[in-house]
Amino acid sequence: MDSIIKITDLYKTYTESEIDVHAVNGINLNIEVGEFTAIVGPSGSGKTTLLNMLGGLDTITSGKIIVDHTDLSTLSASELIEYRMKHIGFVFQSYNLIPVLTALENVEFVMNLQGVPKIERIKRSIQLLTDVGLADRIDSRPAHLSGGQQQRVAVARALASKPRFILADEPTANLDSASTENLLDIMLNLNEKENATFIFSTHDQRVVNKAKRVITIEDGKIISDIKKQ
Repeated sequence: MDSIIKITDLYKTYTESEIDVHAVNGINLNIEVGEFTAIVGPSGSGKTTLLNMLGGLDTITSGKIIVDHTDLSTLSASELIEYRMKHIGFVFQSYNLIPVLTALENVEFVMNLQGVPKIERIKRSIQLLTDVGLADRIDSRPAHLSGGQQQRVAVARALASKPRFILADEPTANLDSASTENLLDIMLNLNEKENATFIFSTHDQRVVNKAKRVITIEDGKIISDIKKQ
């Protein structure tokens, strides 16, 4: 399989009270197309910082993140915005849907920014909402959807622009057990159907159980990397 992400000697250092804190401390990692990977570790281990750097949301202190031959550390702020819009889908624990838009309009949103023709983006949005079990809720606004339904809309939105990979930061944190299992099964199905690459940051053992690869981070370093058979 082809690697779409290559991370080399990656560091992220914050300075607190004149003391350097290495949130990410020399990580080397490759992610391949179609992976369903969970990054786990205790609070403060560096997993969310790593996801933020992958998503171009946080700067790199040193080292490299190469995505499809593009070195993220060389991109300007405007180029990073373009990179996020074209290449990454995001799923957050707080859903981050736009309240005044319907489920369909939320899924369409990024494609609209990308200039995808209206007929094409509506067709893809309806298909994705059908894939996540919300064909009958396309005209509902977030306030009229349950937490699990809102997160399914967020997953559909993350996939809408056909990103190179999806970053999911604690996506099940606000969901009950039934909604979590349902969401993870939907993500696995989309992973297989669309060969979508998912990278999770999580504390949730249910996510770990479903993941095909589990990377454990402590003190900003990878301490284990297990690919399941």
